[in-house]
Amino acid sequence: MLRLGDTDVARIGLGTNRLTNTPEHVAFVREAVTLGVGMIDTAHTYTGGESEETIGAALSPVPEGCLVATKGGYAPGTGRPEVLRTQIDDSLRRLRTDVIDLYYLHRVDPDTPLEESAGTIAECRDAGKIRHAGLSQVGIDQIERARTIVPIAAVQNHYNLTERGWENVVDHCAREGIVFVPYFPLKGIGGRALEDIAQRHGATPAQIHLAWLLRRSPATLPIPGTLSLEHLQENLAALKIELTDAEFDALS
Repeated sequence: MLRLGDTDVARIGLGTNRLTNTPEHVAFVREAVTLGVGMIDTAHTYTGGESEETIGAALSPVPEGCLVATKGGYAPGTGRPEVLRTQIDDSLRRLRTDVIDLYYLHRVDPDTPLEESAGTIAECRDAGKIRHAGLSQVGIDQIERARTIVPIAAVQNHYNLTERGWENVVDHCAREGIVFVPYFPLKGIGGRALEDIAQRHGATPAQIHLAWLLRRSPATLPIPGTLSLEHLQENLAALKIELTDAEFDALS
């Protein structure tokens, strides 16, 4: 389990960038939470808003022990306060909630000072629309600038075994008590060492990849995306895999 704000959540979440508002996907989201998913991750842009709508239909209210995270301000110009406020209200309506558990600034807007975007999120947090604030695809300097405006509970960056450009951010988050959420955690998996270790554990390469991310830092909470209950159960089973020091080093 991992502490995010005031909630203990399981350390494997669910990415939903392909989720559409169908009865089958509504049922899938409900089953995901029943199986033990700790965080459902979505965004204002995902599937034209259907991802948020599907989660709202499935999880209103959100069950205890699960957090729903969404993001806004992805495209240039959308980090402006007036646009971000509108997107936050859109997300609240689609998710059928009065408060968003975790709200990320999806990208730092090249046309808007970070402090202005963070200030908008802080205003919405003070107004009770957002419980916790986060940032996506940011460096340490940006994290620290935003923290002067609003407490940052989580950072979501592209990170996995083959995409290692944010090593310093992973370690910074662990030191500062910020949850680090690797997105695309399974992209580009492969290699002989991974296959050999998977075989020894009677696991899939994807499970070993997730186990490596969980071992990499006590602050990590990967969010592999899937629309398959079988794959979801496989991902969650990675929580039980403990890599040896030698195995971790071989993969690293």
